[in-house]
Amino acid sequence: MPTRRQSIVLGAASVFVPNLVRAASINSWPDRTVHMVVPVAAGGPTDVNARIVAEQLSKIWGQQVVIDNKGGAGTNIGNAFVAHSKPDGYTLLFGNASLASNGALYRSLDYSPTTDLSPISLVAKFPYFMFVPNSSPAKTVEGFIDYVKAHPGNLIMASAGTGGGPHLAELLFMQMAGIHMTHAPYRGAGPAFTDLIPGRVHGYFGSGELLTYSRSGQVRVLGSTGAKRSPAAPEVPTIAESAVAGYVVDS
Repeated sequence: MPTRRQSIVLGAASVFVPNLVRAASINSWPDRTVHMVVPVAAGGPTDVNARIVAEQLSKIWGQQVVIDNKGGAGTNIGNAFVAHSKPDGYTLLFGNASLASNGALYRSLDYSPTTDLSPISLVAKFPYFMFVPNSSPAKTVEGFIDYVKAHPGNLIMASAGTGGGPHLAELLFMQMAGIHMTHAPYRGAGPAFTDLIPGRVHGYFGSGELLTYSRSGQVRVLGSTGAKRSPAAPEVPTIAESAVAGYVVDS
């Protein structure tokens, strides 16, 4: 059984926890509503994926799985909430890459991703996509780099939260491209896109669910972060083939 402060984390690792499953089956778990905490704001790709998983788990378990969005502090608010929850299997965390990086990015955490959370399953692996507002003069990744170099320190790169996968992908891109932008962290992809569309921020890296915004003409997609073009958008070149050789990031 989990230790006193352990709960379940869903989506951060591919490790299976057989002792928890055996104990749960003995106790006929779940016999009531299960809460799945999403540590970012509603409306972004992490939230969308969590709701798809929650819907399927509700059907499988015969119990309602409710999504609770607890964004902020680079996912630490939601992560800590689950870590401190009663370890009875009724509070799940739909975790993301920040669980692997926050320990190195924050001076102190009031939870341990490795000892306070029990990983259950990997949910998805995917590249990110680079988006700019339609008002941007950049039509390609190379054009974006030139645009930023012409306005050093004056343009804003948004993220869904400090230390998250998209933020780290952005930092690596800027480092390898030799450019500097001001970072604007948000509580999730939804709020970030609200400012990207009208051009209040000048760039954003996010997952494939956000391609609906570019396909509907609300923003422009310039490239993907994967080693090869994504089957979800084969017409979109990779950042590596466009302008920054050797740049590859997968979430």
